[in-house]
Amino acid sequence: MHFFLYEWITGGGLVEQTGSLPASLLAEGTAMLNALTADLLAIEGCRVSVLRDIRLSGLELAGCDIVDVHSASHHQEEIARLAAAADHTMMVAPEFDSVLLDSLALARQAGANLLAPSETFVALTSDKHRTACACAAAGIPTPEAVVLPADTEKLPADFNYPAVLKPVVGAGSQHMLLVDSAQDEPPPYPWPRRLERYCAGIAASVSYLCGPDHQVPLAACRQHLSGDGRFTYLGGSLLLEKDLAERATRLAGRVLEALPGALGYVGVDLVLGSAGDGSQDVLIEVNPRLTTSYVGLRAATGENLVAAMVANAAGKATYPTFRLEPVEFVANGTLR
Repeated sequence: MHFFLYEWITGGGLVEQTGSLPASLLAEGTAMLNALTADLLAIEGCRVSVLRDIRLSGLELAGCDIVDVHSASHHQEEIARLAAAADHTMMVAPEFDSVLLDSLALARQAGANLLAPSETFVALTSDKHRTACACAAAGIPTPEAVVLPADTEKLPADFNYPAVLKPVVGAGSQHMLLVDSAQDEPPPYPWPRRLERYCAGIAASVSYLCGPDHQVPLAACRQHLSGDGRFTYLGGSLLLEKDLAERATRLAGRVLEALPGALGYVGVDLVLGSAGDGSQDVLIEVNPRLTTSYVGLRAATGENLVAAMVANAAGKATYPTFRLEPVEFVANGTLR
């Protein structure tokens, strides 16, 4: 089996950008790439091709076929070539600036057999406001919110604060900010932002391996976020409390039922409120791609999650089992 694994920031997505690569995105991208390549190479007979930004020569991916990318045109050419040649293609890229959509479109045009949701699913879930509206229409609880146009300088006086200000299309906790009142004056932003009511509780996520007509939930995780009002993603840990894990999985399952069908790996981010019956739990967003929680999840199971992903995408419902033991991971992939 020939597998083409593409991770955007390590794979040359910014190869012509001057200066250093964004540190947080590079750390998370490298963590996911290392975890995925290790699991793929553990599959008997699997050959793995990856792209690597030519500036990252120190990024060692032993056992992989590495193509060093030296320009934007070379980057696109190699994506198309490898996507056409591989038996399976997985693309890990951020939603902002249509990076994920465009990457998937390029691979599809080349005839790739993608382990990825449809264009419809990715386009919808890349937009945090559209996703929330679609889920709210299906009866799923979401935070009260409004969209602020690009370059808005003043916050609305009639909103229910405190609130979270975030890009309508974003990834990796980029440009998120807690605002206490309309008197706060965050700097204007060149793209639309979603102002949503801050919901106190436990930040959680549930990842799914999706098949043509089924979704397999993986173990629920806590999200560890910075407490400075920026919500920087620091890592996560398994959500070991049974009642909380069941609430998270139940709500996440309702979310996927309300959205177009997906294929491959999808993550659902939630906040679990203080009410024991789950009545204060809310959906925050949906990630139409692999997330950093993969690093912790793979450490909590004795099974190969990539192999399970391929099996589920082919229509064979495969349910990995997880050890109910403490597993904690940081954003750069380090396990504690």
